[in-house]
Amino acid sequence: MLAKLKAKLSPTELAWVLYDVGNSAFTMLSCSLIPIWFKTLAAGHLSSDDATATWALGVSLVTVIVALMGPVCGALSDRRDMKLIFFRTSVFIGVACCIITGLAASWLMFLAVFILSKIAYSCSLTFYDSMLGDVTEEARMDEVSSYGYAWGYIGSCIPFVAALVFYILGPDMLGLISGFLSRLLGCAVTALWWLAVTLPLLRRYRQRNYTEPVPHAVAAAFKKLGRTIKRIATEDKKVGWFLLAFFLYIDGVGTIIDNCINIGTDLGLDTVGQVVVLLATQVVAWIFSLVFARLSRKYSTVRLLGVCIIGYFLVCLYAFTLRSMVQFGIMAFGVGMFQGSIQSLSRSYFTKIIPPENSGEYFGIYDIFSKGASFIGSAVIAAVKFAGGTINIAVGLMAVFFAAGWLLLKIADKQPGRR
Repeated sequence: MLAKLKAKLSPTELAWVLYDVGNSAFTMLSCSLIPIWFKTLAAGHLSSDDATATWALGVSLVTVIVALMGPVCGALSDRRDMKLIFFRTSVFIGVACCIITGLAASWLMFLAVFILSKIAYSCSLTFYDSMLGDVTEEARMDEVSSYGYAWGYIGSCIPFVAALVFYILGPDMLGLISGFLSRLLGCAVTALWWLAVTLPLLRRYRQRNYTEPVPHAVAAAFKKLGRTIKRIATEDKKVGWFLLAFFLYIDGVGTIIDNCINIGTDLGLDTVGQVVVLLATQVVAWIFSLVFARLSRKYSTVRLLGVCIIGYFLVCLYAFTLRSMVQFGIMAFGVGMFQGSIQSLSRSYFTKIIPPENSGEYFGIYDIFSKGASFIGSAVIAAVKFAGGTINIAVGLMAVFFAAGWLLLKIADKQPGRR
């Protein structure tokens, strides 16, 4: 597989794609086993519904913090030779906190350290996404971005299978593995995988698009950010309308990813069965991300994005009917078809319509809309659960956001601006 990938990508493009393979392992653990471990630690202290709501609020806190940090850190990283420094720092913090999460002995400490790792992980993605314009040419952005998500999905299965084995065997593995140690091993193998496949990008990346350093960099970054936001709101209508569309449709995507295990758990489905279904979903996501990568050679980015949004809209409507493991599997298959492509195509489309030398700053703003949407989605989950509603209703409500996002995307594409 790696040989085929090398034949299609330059060494720098391949190194960039490999980071998706690394960070996706953390994503997979975060949306599957980590919520289960949290609920295990919280048992006896919080009810199942309160644990679900607390977890959703914790995720919401991460999104708010990253949304506030992203634009300024992104603007600072746009300076000459700074992007790699910011990226490397966030990766190292995220990897360290991932390991420490496995050491946590209480539900509160577990949640607190996980929040730190998630913040560092999310910040690393702001810098990573903004690197796309440095590692490839515009004509290849859709394809390279899709390869990142595709191989991220399949590559993340390798450490996840190891973590899953530790989880399933648990305290019964020849009497040697305790529940605590199985959590630690699962987190450690994920963190080390994340670090190992990041090393090629740390060695190869060179910042081609940048701004020159200025005195009082932090204050200058805030001023520049203010001017950029004003320009997006008043002049650069293509970027502004797209961000509104992205804010809406990515809400459902983030909500489903962050709460996929909670959906099955609240329906009373078998935990191991859910995790196996999610593992199979990674394979589905890999296949369809490669399909969309090939389609991007023939069809426009907006057209393919529209297909993904409509697909998610139908998945949300289907969520109202969820009752059994089979239905959960069908929904997971639908999510897998569009999950990677809707994110990769959004990333590449945004890269095409922004000034390349300010990509870090713009992707920081992009993350405000991305993380802000996840905040609203997770808040909806928490509100519905606290009100005594079902998880089906909470997920089904996301269909409204996909419908509105599709409409605004069409408006964005008709606006004048950089392509």
